[in-house]
Amino acid sequence: MFQKGTSFANRQLVIYVMDKPGQEHFRVGLTVSKKVGNAVTRNRIKRHLRELVREFKDDMLQEKDYVIIARNPVANMDYHEIKKSLIHVMKRGKILRSSRQSRQQSPKNIRKK
Repeated sequence: MFQKGTSFANRQLVIYVMDKPGQEHFRVGLTVSKKVGNAVTRNRIKRHLRELVREFKDDMLQEKDYVIIARNPVANMDYHEIKKSLIHVMKRGKILRSSRQSRQQSPKNIRKK
């Protein structure tokens, strides 16, 4: 997969993306190396990443496979910092649909004429 797909990264995360035409839904693989920390730390990072994928599942492009690799700096980050980093990498890779930005605008900010 690494040879055929494309990758996008920042200092904390790497995302590999591969097209899978005909596949109904996307698939995600998570990787956190032993170099990142002990088992407790690695499992916490994977829990955060799984929850973030659930949060963004409606906005992610379908018919693709994703592999998300956590790098060392993620060990010292909390949920919100990981979320910010993941959004940054997903925007770099154009993985998120534009519907996410439109949903973030609240109806209160829209004036009716």
